[in-house]
Amino acid sequence: MTTLTYRNRRSEAVGGNDRHTEKENEEQSGNLDGQVEEDKEDSKHLRLTLMEEILLLGLKDKEGYTSFWNDCISSGLRGCILIELAFRGRIHLEPATLRKKKMLDRKVLLKSDAPTGDVLLDEALKHIKATSPPENVQSWIEFLTGETWNPLKLHYQLRNVRERLAKNLVEKGILTTEKQNFLLFDMTTHPVTNTTEKQRLVKRLQDSLLERWVNDAHRMDRRLLALIVLANASDVLENIFSNLPDDKYEVAVTRSRELLDSNPDEEGNKNVGTEMIWAVLAAFNQS
Repeated sequence: MTTLTYRNRRSEAVGGNDRHTEKENEEQSGNLDGQVEEDKEDSKHLRLTLMEEILLLGLKDKEGYTSFWNDCISSGLRGCILIELAFRGRIHLEPATLRKKKMLDRKVLLKSDAPTGDVLLDEALKHIKATSPPENVQSWIEFLTGETWNPLKLHYQLRNVRERLAKNLVEKGILTTEKQNFLLFDMTTHPVTNTTEKQRLVKRLQDSLLERWVNDAHRMDRRLLALIVLANASDVLENIFSNLPDDKYEVAVTRSRELLDSNPDEEGNKNVGTEMIWAVLAAFNQS
């Protein structure tokens, strides 16, 4: 699993039916409150998928490409796809049992095969629907990335994911398309043109760890929690903190590390609404 890159000068420093319904509402209250606030905010801005947001965080603004040394973002984007499908009610994990308490012991099950309107999500959903017996989250990340030793699963690989996501962001007016010459070859790049959207995304993530810190993963907005987990898995989490002053940087890094060091098996069984996030974290902890 990838880790945060710490700056050298900084030290490494979060009625029966009625009662049943009330309990479920109480468990989800933190997420719902944050989700309502986020939905109000997003109504004024472009709505991006988790995959698009992680790619945007990883892109260099002027150069328009991700770091050549980042070999984690491909698998991170596949984790995004699984969590996005779960958020949209298309997949879920099988229920926990005495013998299947660990997140990676629980298989990914189809909940609905209704199209999402997103080509990448629908392509992954089609593969999940066609797979029997079902597989766990770690296996699906490997299948969708193409990093599997099983030749029968190689056709599950999603191809040209970064380029397809960049094209979506170009259509949404956030990126543009250019050609750059790198001595021996030409490469298509996608510089950021709408820096306001990227700055807003970075600010939301910073605030979730600073001014709006709730000190409880289950009270956090689940989308922000997912982005922190996925940004770390994609090795782009440092990009969120790079413009912070030293004192806030230390606080944000420490709190994000508290979240990432949580036990996924314990946290994932507390709230069904975030179980896919913790399963993805467990998968990257194993890698």
